[in-house]
Order: sequence, then structure tokens, then C-alpha cells
Amino acid sequence: MAVERRDFLGMAFGGFAAIGGAFSLVAMKKSWDPLPSVKAAGFLTVDLSPMKDGEFRTVTWRGKPVFILKKTAQMKKNEKRDVVVGNADYSVMIGLCTHLGCIPTWKPKKMMFHCACHGGEFDASGVNTFGPPPRPMDIPPFKIDGTKLVLGEVGPEYKKLVAQA
Repeated sequence: MAVERRDFLGMAFGGFAAIGGAFSLVAMKKSWDPLPSVKAAGFLTVDLSPMKDGEFRTVTWRGKPVFILKKTAQMKKNEKRDVVVGNADYSVMIGLCTHLGCIPTWKPKKMMFHCACHGGEFDASGVNTFGPPPRPMDIPPFKIDGTKLVLGEVGPEYKKLVAQA
């Protein structure tokens, strides 16, 4: 069976169309991927070494406040939520009330977080103790790198806390 000119042109056109379709799918996939600047914003490194006992710090990670509290000897330790770096205990939590998403304030004299929206209270570890919040404040994914806390990466310390919860 001889291949006619019309058959050859049809196959050639079909081949070019398939190649063009493949290139367009690759271009669409690349447009869906996050930009490198967005990927870089997914991680935040916080040096914990200069923090003093009882010091409270707020950092912004992915547009959310993250509370970091270096616990003192007077603060109750919570094995299921505390992050141990060196010989110090830290509370690390996303600073949003689990009731309606308001930002609680740290009350150092009472050693608790208070949400002004509806009166919710959390202890120094972020566990809900009073009011409408249905659960403790969320713990962001993190890993420990020496004395640095890397928010956005999942490390063994985070996996241990999540497994206990």
C-alpha cells in the first residue's frame, strides 16, 4: 500500500499538533508552580540564642503571627507542646485564637494569653483554659537547627509533638 501525499501531510500535521500540545501542557504546568519568591517565603529562620527567660517574641510567617515564648522556671512545662532547644523550653504556636481567629495578647504577669474578642484564655503553652476556644493554638511546622528555629520545615521535633497530640 503506497502512502499518498495527502496521508503524509495528515500525519505530519498530526505530529506537529501533538508536539505543540505537549509544549503547551508543559507551559501550563510551569504557570501553576509557585514562584521562587513564594517558595522562599515559606521558610523563616529565627535565632533563639539571644532570647532571655520569659521573653516573648512575635514573628510573621506566611502572613500569620507566630508566638515564641522562652519559658521560665515558674512556668508549667508541657511535654506534649514544649519545644526543647539546648536546655531551654520554648512555646511555639500560631498566634491565632482557635475560636474565630483573633490575635490573643500575652499577659506576662498572669503567664497567659488572652483573646479580647470573646474572652478566651490560653496558658503559656497555648492550651485553651477558659472561654469559647475549642482547642489549643496550632503549632506551625518547624525544625530545630542548632539554636535556630526553622518555621515551614518539618523536623523530627515537630513530628514528635504532632504524634503526642
